Amino acid sequence: MIHHHATSGGKELDEEVFGNVYDPRVVSRMLPYLRPYRSRIIFALIGALVVAGTAVAIPWLIKVGIDTCIAGSRFGCLSWTVVAIAIAAIVNFGANYLYQVAIERVGQGLLRDLRGELFAHVQRQSLSFFDRTEVGRLISRIIGDVGQLQEMTSIVVMTLTDAFILVGIIVAMLLLNWQLGLIALAVMPVLVVVMAMWQPYARKAFIRVRRAISIVNVSLAENISGVRVVQAMSRQSRNLKVFDEKNREHLDASLSAARLSAGLNPTLDTLTALCIGLIIYFGSLMVSNSVFEVGVLLAFLLYIQRFFEPVRNLTMQYGQLQRSMASGARIFDLLDAPPSLVDAPNAKDLPDIQGDVEVKDVSFGYGPNKDVLKDINLRMKPGENVALVGPSGAGKTTLVSLLMRFHDVPEGRGAILVDGVDIRTATRRSLVRQMSMVLQEPFLFSGTVRDNITYSRPEVTDTKMIEAAKAVGAHDFIMRLEKGYDTELQERGGNLSQGQRQLLSFARAIVADPSILILDEATASVDSHTETLIQAALKTLLEGRTAIVIAHRLSTVRDATRIVVLEQGRIVEEGSHSDLMGQLGLYARLYSMNFQEGADDGDAGE
Repeated sequence: MIHHHATSGGKELDEEVFGNVYDPRVVSRMLPYLRPYRSRIIFALIGALVVAGTAVAIPWLIKVGIDTCIAGSRFGCLSWTVVAIAIAAIVNFGANYLYQVAIERVGQGLLRDLRGELFAHVQRQSLSFFDRTEVGRLISRIIGDVGQLQEMTSIVVMTLTDAFILVGIIVAMLLLNWQLGLIALAVMPVLVVVMAMWQPYARKAFIRVRRAISIVNVSLAENISGVRVVQAMSRQSRNLKVFDEKNREHLDASLSAARLSAGLNPTLDTLTALCIGLIIYFGSLMVSNSVFEVGVLLAFLLYIQRFFEPVRNLTMQYGQLQRSMASGARIFDLLDAPPSLVDAPNAKDLPDIQGDVEVKDVSFGYGPNKDVLKDINLRMKPGENVALVGPSGAGKTTLVSLLMRFHDVPEGRGAILVDGVDIRTATRRSLVRQMSMVLQEPFLFSGTVRDNITYSRPEVTDTKMIEAAKAVGAHDFIMRLEKGYDTELQERGGNLSQGQRQLLSFARAIVADPSILILDEATASVDSHTETLIQAALKTLLEGRTAIVIAHRLSTVRDATRIVVLEQGRIVEEGSHSDLMGQLGLYARLYSMNFQEGADDGDAGE
């Protein structure tokens, strides 16, 4: 049977910007994704060691050249030292390039794998998941958070490289002269205090920037999406003031963060200068007292200049690692949210169905003690055209959603059978591939007209595609488009009229050659001319197919084999149009109040 899983509402999409700099759960979950790239990771780590080694070696070689070669007037030795320095520089360049390319490949591969898995996981979720989860947050997880997590691989290797260089410099200075080395490291306590004071302020500043830009984005998207209402209500000036306030907050937050970042570099430069001053002072005394040669002093100065570069990098990478860990936690929380509707372990594929549908004692609700359907019993024979009518909230759309398995009937609360098979025991894919659904609001995807009509059956021939378009009266307007069936559609089919978009939706449904066709108020939002085309086509299209029509147009109701009337989740009447009108019940009242209102022009509203 189908397994239902509870999720934690919106908790799994926590918007924390910073996590721990090391989160063992995130790291352990990352390992399986990194395993296919382990050879590249090992290569990158070796490259990082080579980079660190050559970076530390160059000042040492300079010291050898000055103290051993120049001081000893051994110019042959000096030539070899210059060659060694050049080789070290070339190796450093090559290793740096190769390891960064390797780690970038790892990061991009990880990005592709995680985004693909997240996309597939979200596609498997039931509609209830999308009811309680904001689309914007899902996009933020799949695009923004995966991008942040992808950066973690390169940051970790760069951090290790900087750490290797830092340790190498400290070891080299202590080996050259441990007394001067300790003097050089005397600034470390000051550096630690500066970093400890800077981090909390920086964290707050970056969180403020992140939240401010999120508010700006939401406001921008809202005003663009609702531009018709904005212009109709003449709200442009007021909205501009509101947007300007939010934009000003982002400006202030960004400047505050910039000031903090700008203050760090001069602080590090001051510490570098202080350290260099100490080295020059004490190092000169040691040189004058013949403790060591001048080459050692020069090497120390070079090491001090290099010493603060990795410190600066590590400071910046610390915050990025925190952001990556927080993103990783959100990503894996989303991946750990199991689909609330999955096929049973022993589910079998349905063979070709005839379209016999039986709803047996079905009760269903979207929450506890909130049943939308109550003890529904309904039988639809193959080829029958059944219309569902009733007041808003009667449960019409819920009933067809259960048949499409957007949701499942809970155990013990009835069953829906197709050709005598409980649909919960069948794979959902084998069920819905033999069904088509046309909604009131047509949704077209980016791509060509051809792509949209053949969406469910990309392999279908042009002949069948054109037959489907002709059957619903869409072929003529398609051929008038610039490139016919190869015309690119704008977002959601914005370059077509509402009626044209709906005709393409009908053509898309027919290309799938379904045994069961569901029309959920599919003609409610089209004009009378388009509705006439659709109604003429439906007589042919519905032949041999079981049709379930949530009725909005009077003509659709009148043509139905049977009309089922729902009220407050129960079937209260059933029969033909003339039979129900004769009963003078709910259907007759709906007809008198709503359907008759549009009778003159062929319209009928629920």
